[in-house]
Amino acid sequence: MTSLTPTAALAHFAAGLRYDDIPDTVVRKTEDLLVDWFGSAVAGHGSRPVESITRFAGHMGSAGGAGAPQLGQGGAEVLIKRQLNSPYLAAMANAAASHVAEQDDVHNGSVFHPATVVFPPAVAVAQALGRSGRDLLAASVVGYEVGIRVGEFLGRSHYRVFHTTGTAGTLAAAAAVGHLLELDARQMQHAFGSAGTQSAGLWEFLRTAADSKQLHTAHAAAAGLMSAYLAKDGFTGAADILDGPQGMAAGMSSDADPARLVDGLGARWVTAETSFKYHASCRHTHPAADALLLVMREHGLKPEDLAAVQTHVHQGAIDVLGPVVSPSTVHQSKFSMGTVLALVAQFGHAGLAEFDQHFLSETTRQLRDRVSMSLDAEVDGAYPRRWIGKVTVHTTDGRVFQGRVDEPKGDPGNTLSRDEITAKALRLAAFSGGAQAGEMAQAVEHLWQVSQWPVVGHLLPGAA
Repeated sequence: MTSLTPTAALAHFAAGLRYDDIPDTVVRKTEDLLVDWFGSAVAGHGSRPVESITRFAGHMGSAGGAGAPQLGQGGAEVLIKRQLNSPYLAAMANAAASHVAEQDDVHNGSVFHPATVVFPPAVAVAQALGRSGRDLLAASVVGYEVGIRVGEFLGRSHYRVFHTTGTAGTLAAAAAVGHLLELDARQMQHAFGSAGTQSAGLWEFLRTAADSKQLHTAHAAAAGLMSAYLAKDGFTGAADILDGPQGMAAGMSSDADPARLVDGLGARWVTAETSFKYHASCRHTHPAADALLLVMREHGLKPEDLAAVQTHVHQGAIDVLGPVVSPSTVHQSKFSMGTVLALVAQFGHAGLAEFDQHFLSETTRQLRDRVSMSLDAEVDGAYPRRWIGKVTVHTTDGRVFQGRVDEPKGDPGNTLSRDEITAKALRLAAFSGGAQAGEMAQAVEHLWQVSQWPVVGHLLPGAA
């Protein structure tokens, strides 16, 4: 593999990986990530932009109508509708659904949300082809390993303008689906080429609270799936779509590093580095939120004691969160550092209910306006490998406290247990109404046994 280009080496790995090659700890982590994703996908039920994309998928396909496909016969499950559609359209709908609650996973070093672009197409194709749970897990690991490395390769400059989950996500989806389709290394490289030329997703939507974030993941999942199917049919793509002279890096990055594409490939399992999201907000807010919570607990502070909170952040946080000054929607408020910290100060957690009920309350707005962001050399130097949380808290009686968190809750060194992942999934479903408590608990319990499934069937009852 040493004589191959980085893109070819990555394709060779993606095509050749087998379930038995994957360390047991990585398999177990992938099961954790699958259950965590499932909760976020069900949480998309009732979200206006998600429902819009799902309606589009229904209109373009045959969901719920006469002649609708069946599982194992070309059909896949649209979770929030309990209907079957083509894998292409099911992947699109489920990818949109799983990225709206802002609780899907994230890989720090790539600043990339793998689950929402890997599991929707992988589950859809596994259901359509009647593949096993082990096949699904192996394909998902391939998607994570490829997508994360592409995100790391594109670098910090890419993320300033591009939503990496939408761009690297096309290749992650293509890799996962390509593995299920049993593409060889040459075909996988063609799939990467077709996926990369469709990579898209710009941060400008945040300024006006537009719905584009769900479109980014829907498009990435569907485009990656299409790229893999086309490659299976002999369709060719650019051989060096990543680092070629007119490839992704040339047009989307000024600090791309091709070595990151193959860094420790087959030895360093980046899937296991992925973090869970505890708060229902942009991950850039989590380190400061946890640091503020630490200060408040250690010194017995209440919200009314906070005169000013200065967050010491990396440049990526300023780039993404800075444009959101006065959020007008629940989703936009999840990208407001001030709003997130105001909710955390009041409730000890910034969850779906807290955002839904309190993001525009008078108390929240007053606290929000007391929060500021400043670039910190140490935090910025550690980012994106480490997301350090640092705050300076000024109290109304003149005291000043410093708070620091080196690993926010959900990071690999401060991870969620399986009980916490289960509880989170049940909480997400209860909030959205996407599943009843009993059926969600049963579905999650079944998902924990995914490695034993002879065939990937329905994740929720009632799909037809």
